[in-house]
Amino acid sequence: MEYKELLYGTREHVATLTLNRPASLNAWTPTMDGEVRAALQRAAADDDVHVIVITGAGRGFCAGADMKLIQGISQGATPQRSPEPSSVPAADGADGIEANFRQRFSFMLRIPKPIIAAINGPVAGIGLCLTLFCDIRYMAEGAKLTTAFARRGLIAEHGISWMLPRLIGTMHALDLLYSARPVEASEAAQMGLVKLLPAEGFADAVQRAAADLANLSSPRSMGVIKRQVYEGLFQDLAQAWQAADEAMHASFQSEDFKEGVAHFVEKRAPRFSGR
Repeated sequence: MEYKELLYGTREHVATLTLNRPASLNAWTPTMDGEVRAALQRAAADDDVHVIVITGAGRGFCAGADMKLIQGISQGATPQRSPEPSSVPAADGADGIEANFRQRFSFMLRIPKPIIAAINGPVAGIGLCLTLFCDIRYMAEGAKLTTAFARRGLIAEHGISWMLPRLIGTMHALDLLYSARPVEASEAAQMGLVKLLPAEGFADAVQRAAADLANLSSPRSMGVIKRQVYEGLFQDLAQAWQAADEAMHASFQSEDFKEGVAHFVEKRAPRFSGR
């Protein structure tokens, strides 16, 4: 598949999606929205991909929505929305818990593979929202983030008002949302929002971390654990416990469980099949 505003590549069982509008700090557009969704579904369907990384081309991750689009809306133009891909079910008609996983970015929580945000430079607005629905966020030392919305006369959009307090607590979330101030990576790390890495060699360090997950952990286990964690946000303890008991029983029957024991006993590298 060819992309206009995205690069896609795989190495060591890791798929890397690179937002590719470097001249505008990878500002978000409807085209990029659709291509990111399609590429995530492509990686999810590829058995050779165990981990997904999202990063930005050039010196930025994503500066938020393209200002040309924002200016047009402020002057009365109708906001553009990218078409929903057929591979991402619409939220309409979804029952119970499933409706929570069928929103603009929340569908990423249902992808049964770890998704890592490699925040290589400035990230703002909708770009920051995207990273919140990744499982792990690595940020380059010296990079900055901002929620941006309040300084544009806008509100907390794209699920950020729900996810951000769950990641860093209500006080920190409201601080970032009210002020929309620039926050350096070191402060974001202190809040627990990101994991800090040196700017020099950042991409290689993220690749190594992703490759370790992809090659040393069971793809099946990671997929089940991801589902447990995010479904747990909508469950009580008894429900989560019962689901875990059922999942553990199923794990005992899996190929990856047998391989997990075998490689440990034989003192060799694992060869997980994901089944």
